[in-house]
Amino acid sequence: MFVLLGVTAKDGKNYYDEEMSLKDKGNEFFKAGNYLKAAALYTQAIKQDPSNPTLFSNRAAAFLHLVKLNKALADAETTISLNPQWEKGYFRKGCILEAMEQYDDALSAFQTALQYNPQSAEVSRKIKRVSQLAKDKMRAQEVENMRSNVDMVQHLDEFKSEMSEKYGAEECWKHVFSFVVETMETAVKSWHETSKVDARVYFLLDKEKTDTEKYAPVVNVDKAFESPHTHGSCFQFLRQYADDSFSSAACLVAPKSAISYPQVWRGQGLRKWRHSQQDGFFVQFESPLLRKLWFIPSSNEKGKTLCRDPEVLDISAHEVFPRLFKEKPPNS
Repeated sequence: MFVLLGVTAKDGKNYYDEEMSLKDKGNEFFKAGNYLKAAALYTQAIKQDPSNPTLFSNRAAAFLHLVKLNKALADAETTISLNPQWEKGYFRKGCILEAMEQYDDALSAFQTALQYNPQSAEVSRKIKRVSQLAKDKMRAQEVENMRSNVDMVQHLDEFKSEMSEKYGAEECWKHVFSFVVETMETAVKSWHETSKVDARVYFLLDKEKTDTEKYAPVVNVDKAFESPHTHGSCFQFLRQYADDSFSSAACLVAPKSAISYPQVWRGQGLRKWRHSQQDGFFVQFESPLLRKLWFIPSSNEKGKTLCRDPEVLDISAHEVFPRLFKEKPPNS
């Protein structure tokens, strides 16, 4: 505690009493929630006693409530410089850095405060809180990075090997592989942005043979899963469409929530279906040489929708549509 002794003006007025009065008045306004007036009174007191750390500490607290964080931080730093062994300066600094979401620096300040006052329950609570906030912020950044940096290629090594086995040389299948990757990544990005995907079938059309005025690369199939009748009719249409459009491959994207029939995840047992009630969508690849089915589960983390890694499903048990292309032997 700093005590001012014998601070007297030429007219005999004792500024110690005036400083205490200004500080006390500031404290009253602070308690009443009038932080602007409190800060003004602390400023007046500081002009009379610029070496008093308590005044800077109090004004830092007022500025914090006023969300004038840079000014608050400057006062906290001044508090520390005036009395480096007083934990209050470090505590103020930690609170301000917490408000700035600079959690690592805030944690360091609180830990220093605890060194000077190991018995402070308030500081200990702050350390626990800020430690959790730092972890949450780090995880939120990781989630956002995963949402913005969608890379499905890293999950399709098995599929790439199967394509190589079925199609042979890479030049025979790399455009088909790129088609699947693009379809998956587009669906994942849509899910991240809107928490949904439209039920559609994407066709890899033949650039030379396909009549593009008659056949589009995308067909909406949102009504296909309402009943066995609509499902069967749509399947027949898609099979004919694939043939007439000279498509070499197709990718179905369908949200799990839209599928009333067939309910490909029901009645299959836990060994075949491990996603319970988890939301997500299916991607089914169709070609004359190879068929593949994935389920891409979704979760909500840190308030954001996040697609998880694609899970390969047994297409014989979970197919959303039957085979669209007539099967051909490999390398034919």
